[in-house]
Amino acid sequence: MGQDPSTRGAAVTAMQDPEQIKEQIDATRQELGDTIEALTAKTDVKAQAKRELEETRTSVAGKKDELLGKTREASPEAAISVATGASRKAKENPLPVAVTGAFALGFLSSRRPARPHTPPR
Repeated sequence: MGQDPSTRGAAVTAMQDPEQIKEQIDATRQELGDTIEALTAKTDVKAQAKRELEETRTSVAGKKDELLGKTREASPEAAISVATGASRKAKENPLPVAVTGAFALGFLSSRRPARPHTPPR
């Protein structure tokens, strides 16, 4: 308050030569330009949306490649091998399989909607 706006910032002394002053002005211009560029980038909604879209595309492409790799690993031979192993274990231990099947059947039948009762004619 009470200060002349032109005297704010770096103090100019009689010891500074014109070359130093020019360097300070150039540095200040560079800082101001960087600040304006950063503010422009933050307020450019279209550019932000494009950048976000590109990041999403890259992420989706990576996940697609990962899933394709897993799909290739899960070949029919692997599925048959897993099914054979499960079948063998079920034959070795039939009681847990029967209990699990009974539980699943009871659970699914309780989830089925009831039919409306129609009286006989």
